[in-house]
Amino acid sequence: MFTIVIILIVTLIVLAIMINAIQQHKEKVEAERRTEIAKQKSIVDETENVLLASGQIPVSPNLALIMHKRIYNALKIILELNPKAADIKQRVKESSERINNITPSPAEVDENITLPDNDKQIILCIQSLKKLRALLRSEHSKGKVDTQTFIAEDKRLDRMQLRVNVDTLYRRADSAIKSQMMGSARQYLEKAIIALSNFPAQDEYTKTKKAHLEQLLNQIQENLRNSNAEDAARRLEKEKDELDVLFAPKKKW
Repeated sequence: MFTIVIILIVTLIVLAIMINAIQQHKEKVEAERRTEIAKQKSIVDETENVLLASGQIPVSPNLALIMHKRIYNALKIILELNPKAADIKQRVKESSERINNITPSPAEVDENITLPDNDKQIILCIQSLKKLRALLRSEHSKGKVDTQTFIAEDKRLDRMQLRVNVDTLYRRADSAIKSQMMGSARQYLEKAIIALSNFPAQDEYTKTKKAHLEQLLNQIQENLRNSNAEDAARRLEKEKDELDVLFAPKKKW
């Protein structure tokens, strides 16, 4: 009898341990599931926000397709982890239809960007370009974008980022010129010229823009030299007048 009691106690203990282990495993699986869903939702939100913020950026069909596939793949994973989510099922369907309506195109895309009106919008534009490049690199590292497409799109985004930076500096230089702040204008133009000179992929835009900015810079430097020469002449004339007064013969009364 005593032996049976011991066996029952041991069995209960083992059963309790097994139930606890199963429960812990279930909790771990559920926690991992929630973490993965949160991760994929973050990917969807991040990509949608970047596409929304990049409204002033000419996004190529290839890049748009890459971004929408990124959203679609994340939504599919969420649906697999939560099959009963009707809203996610609908979003997967809509995302799939959106992808089917995008036609990849190898043709060149217009890279001209209309510069926003204020600095806050310009900063958002630059941030969007940087974020698009980061997401593109991420998809390429996962093997979801072929190398040829990645290189082409990354270079295009890099050129647009250069244009925004240079055009912003040019706008500030122009504003400084109108305010007669020639020193500041010279600094803005020098920064823009350096950015154009250091850009690895030189093309018609970089050469033409650089030549135009260098011409403006030369005009400003010439104006500053003339202004400095005039100031020096005025100072010399003033010192001469003061010396003439100092050493002029005293009048006898």
